[in-house]
Amino acid sequence: MGPYTAVLLAGSRPGGDPLSRSLGVDFKPLLPVAGEPMVLRPLRALLAAASVGEVLVLTQETERLAAVLPSDARVRIERSGATLAATLTGLLAAPATRFPLLVTTADHALLTPAMVEEFVVGAAGSDLAIGVVSRTAMLRRFPDAQRTWLRFGRERYSGANLFALNTPAAAAGVERWRSIEQDRKKGWRVLLQMGWPLFLGAVLRVRDIHGTAAAFGRRLGLGLSAVVMGDPLAAIDVDKPADHELVTAILEGRA
Repeated sequence: MGPYTAVLLAGSRPGGDPLSRSLGVDFKPLLPVAGEPMVLRPLRALLAAASVGEVLVLTQETERLAAVLPSDARVRIERSGATLAATLTGLLAAPATRFPLLVTTADHALLTPAMVEEFVVGAAGSDLAIGVVSRTAMLRRFPDAQRTWLRFGRERYSGANLFALNTPAAAAGVERWRSIEQDRKKGWRVLLQMGWPLFLGAVLRVRDIHGTAAAFGRRLGLGLSAVVMGDPLAAIDVDKPADHELVTAILEGRA
């Protein structure tokens, strides 16, 4: 498999972002984190990762974002759709799109090249892979961490905002996600929309996360895998005031 095209989703949700408004910023990717626009941090990590060939930045406000991005031939910027899933659907439908794709978000301010490489290794062999962090790993380092957790087997997991779309078959998984995106913060609803057998398997702790991913992938006709990240920082994005405070403290060496 050749180098990944990294897709950096750098837009705002419809209706704006409460965190950005609370900090006096009207466009979330430009939110200051440890002295610079947030979007620059994951962008640097992607450019430094050996498995990434180029970075496509997708945003609703191309001119504003272009003004802060570095001048690098590997970086290009294009206009995005209104939501994450709609943006990916449009990208996957474009004839010029080349696989594999690595997708992450502008609020992944703690992303590192090492995380990218770990995820890519774990995603090998699947059509679609999703990065997650276990609750055990997170609470071991940050006992007070508040995340959205989904239970699979004996463990709970939170998303790491890392997605590998290795083949065109991944489009089926993205399209399915469009139907459940509005419930992404309500774990039981997400599980229920996967279908009753998978829902009950997760609730009754019969299937672990790998078995659930494989079974859901079979329903969609693709190879779906979950990559459990070793570093719990992979699951910390900047979505709430407490996240912003924690990420800033981590980057400044205070946490």
